[in-house]
Amino acid sequence: MKKHKLAFIDIESTGLDPERHEIIQIGVVVATQEWVDGKPSFQVVEEFEIKVKPERIEDADKSALKINGYNEADWTEASTLPEAMKIFSDKTADTIMVAHNVVFDYCFLNKAFYITGEDNRMHYHKLDTISIAFAKLYLNEDVDRFSLQYICDHFGIVNEKAHTALSDSRATFELYQKLMNL
Repeated sequence: MKKHKLAFIDIESTGLDPERHEIIQIGVVVATQEWVDGKPSFQVVEEFEIKVKPERIEDADKSALKINGYNEADWTEASTLPEAMKIFSDKTADTIMVAHNVVFDYCFLNKAFYITGEDNRMHYHKLDTISIAFAKLYLNEDVDRFSLQYICDHFGIVNEKAHTALSDSRATFELYQKLMNL
């Protein structure tokens, strides 16, 4: 696992249920990992964001669309889901997925791989920054929640465009670096 690139991934969706709702945005930060002077070091090699045109916007949860900043005008040039998953599969091949609440993002991605028939070429291991933060900060009395925003605030990580996929991926990358160097 230490030799693989890491893909810090965040998806935005039209709701919380991967069986009913759709991915509308995918953000990824790909980074290498190595040891430098006895500490883990991570270098960004690529970032990308894909807007995905929803096919069933009528099934969307209105509050999810508001939180994610969805509006039809900004998605007129968005990719179709098959186009998005092809790009995603190509760019994340052989990486280890890292996400804040990895189960949520992976459930939507797994459903999208199934629907499109695109191959999931990521390594089968996954890392969850909520789990890592919980393990490393459990005894810290100042930490009582583990949302991305709360933990980023705890470490002084600024996420100006929270609930946009690339911004949340960047915040997750920064958070992972902080957690791995505690």
